[in-house]
Amino acid sequence: MTLLDALRRRPDVEAPELVAVDAADRLLLDEAAADVAAAPPGTVVTLDDAYGALTLGAVGLHGARDVRAHTDLITGERALALNAVEVGLEGTFRSFPALDPAVLTGARVVLLRLPRGLDALDELAQLIAAHADPDVVVYAGGRLKHMTRAMNDVLARHLTDVHATLARGKARVLVARGIRPEPETATTYPRSERHDDVGLTVLAHGAAFASTRVDIGTRFLLEALTRTPLPDDVVQAVDLGCGTGVLATWLARELPHARVIATDQSAAAVASAAATAAENGVADRVVVLRDDVGGEIPDGSVDVVLCNPPFHVGAAVHTGAASGMFAAAARMLRPGGELWSVYNSHLRYKGELNRVVGPTQMAAQNPKFTVARSVARG
Repeated sequence: MTLLDALRRRPDVEAPELVAVDAADRLLLDEAAADVAAAPPGTVVTLDDAYGALTLGAVGLHGARDVRAHTDLITGERALALNAVEVGLEGTFRSFPALDPAVLTGARVVLLRLPRGLDALDELAQLIAAHADPDVVVYAGGRLKHMTRAMNDVLARHLTDVHATLARGKARVLVARGIRPEPETATTYPRSERHDDVGLTVLAHGAAFASTRVDIGTRFLLEALTRTPLPDDVVQAVDLGCGTGVLATWLARELPHARVIATDQSAAAVASAAATAAENGVADRVVVLRDDVGGEIPDGSVDVVLCNPPFHVGAAVHTGAASGMFAAAARMLRPGGELWSVYNSHLRYKGELNRVVGPTQMAAQNPKFTVARSVARG
């Protein structure tokens, strides 16, 4: 078994169809091998390394030293730590929970898994251009089915000599060498958009789900909550999988005596949620927490949980993430506490919610979305 074959996804969802290392990881490491091997200590950076393949591969296969790593999802950060122990490479890298200048200052080689959203790539490219070494080389790889020509254009706004490698195993790498003397834009994130229909201004970093929009599922949940107000005696509420913090900010505004926790796996999401809460004047009552499905929130401590769960794990359609969020809500709710969830109607989660959380009623439903209200068992 090679180093890469030993890596696992845990604590993220594991299933036979979900892999920890794919063709894009392997191609990235092969294409970058010479530059990684030649880089001085502390100048190799990995970004959005899903489960540690890039970081541990750079160290274990190409001899990189003192690698800096930032992964947006905390599950990826934790998987990297666990896999490092598994292959005997703990202590060979530094993890940075937040995407800030310290991650990229003076970087000579950047290994990057291409995000699916162009805004996420744009923010990363802006930060590289602002803080990396002028002669940095960026290797950005992904699966062909998720890559577009627009990704080349985004990189070319900030970096020079952008070209694509030959494809292999349905993956390809974009290579950019050097920073433009005058990048097209300075750092422009988080971005902002006003939504008068819900009375909120939303701020978003590049990798945050739905960007500055109000997701249509979230909007449907807010409409249901407006028709059926939450109890006035709510003391603690949680926006589980908070994204840009729309639900958390709405809760803090509607329940002025409540403490609200906005929690998400994503560093971009919690940074966005904090910015959204501050912009709308409720930062003093919204606590942001980067965590894996609210694992740090004590059992039985919460009165209300709001949740708009994903039905994808990465690019794969998989309900494991939603099931994990329902179980987390059941754990953190006090007896009689309420979970309000919104999900695609075809998924038919009512039976699971009845079993995992407690008695569940449909609060609103249309052909696309269902809002369910589940009362935690005593």
